[in-house]
Amino acid sequence: MPYLHRTKSHHNVNSDKLLRVVSINVNGLRAAEKKGLFDWLAQSEADVVCMQETRITHEQWTDKFKPDGWYAHLFSAERAGYAGTAIYSRLPISSVSRGLGFELADSQGRFITAEFDLGLDKPVFISSLYLPSGSSGDDAQARKDLFLDKYKAILQSWRNEDKSVIICGDYNIVHKRIDIKNWSGNQKASGCLPHERAWLDHIYDELGYVDTFRIVRKESDVYSWWSNRGQARAKNVGWRIDYQACSPDWAERTVGAWVYKDTWFSDHAPVVIDYMIG
Repeated sequence: MPYLHRTKSHHNVNSDKLLRVVSINVNGLRAAEKKGLFDWLAQSEADVVCMQETRITHEQWTDKFKPDGWYAHLFSAERAGYAGTAIYSRLPISSVSRGLGFELADSQGRFITAEFDLGLDKPVFISSLYLPSGSSGDDAQARKDLFLDKYKAILQSWRNEDKSVIICGDYNIVHKRIDIKNWSGNQKASGCLPHERAWLDHIYDELGYVDTFRIVRKESDVYSWWSNRGQARAKNVGWRIDYQACSPDWAERTVGAWVYKDTWFSDHAPVVIDYMIG
């Protein structure tokens, strides 16, 4: 059985003209590596992989986390064993930048972006974002809301610049009813709060970013995260909180999207999207 539900050749187009981008919260890169994450990546036909919650320091990030054939860049949190993001790419990277310019994001390694020359009319920036969770209490939710407010202004500035972006990540927010199994029971839960979902409405409906997964996948019950409690995974009681939010130029380029669940590396599953670039 192939590792992915479909391969580039299934699109009946030249695979050299496709860009496969994967987003995954690894819930600890050291743990995910032991569960076979890099074996899967070797067979995934992925071009760029954005990881969140790497929870690894640069000292711990040894060669076994840097497989041959991949360019790898890590942004670790100042606090060991916490948060962090990374980008792995088979494609050459023009430049890498870390952080969003405010303390809550940058001290916790919550955003890293790589610039690519894909032969298009302008550079493409592919980013890994790890939005905070607010589930541990009011203080955590307040920090999350502050992050959303500051990040919204940055998203606006990128649209003003007409910047070409693919922002992968664990957003820790469901968007619509079809993105969560238990809609009614979670209306007061962080990640499903009305003002959080309105924030996603704003970036999609007003700023013009595109939830590219939903361009090709309209059905419900397709999730990317499951609680470790109550057999949630076995019963598919999940949340879709992992996104690839893109500038509008990627809408018509989106040709395939799915969630890989044949092997589990984390409480999140990889979200895989293919884009046509030729």
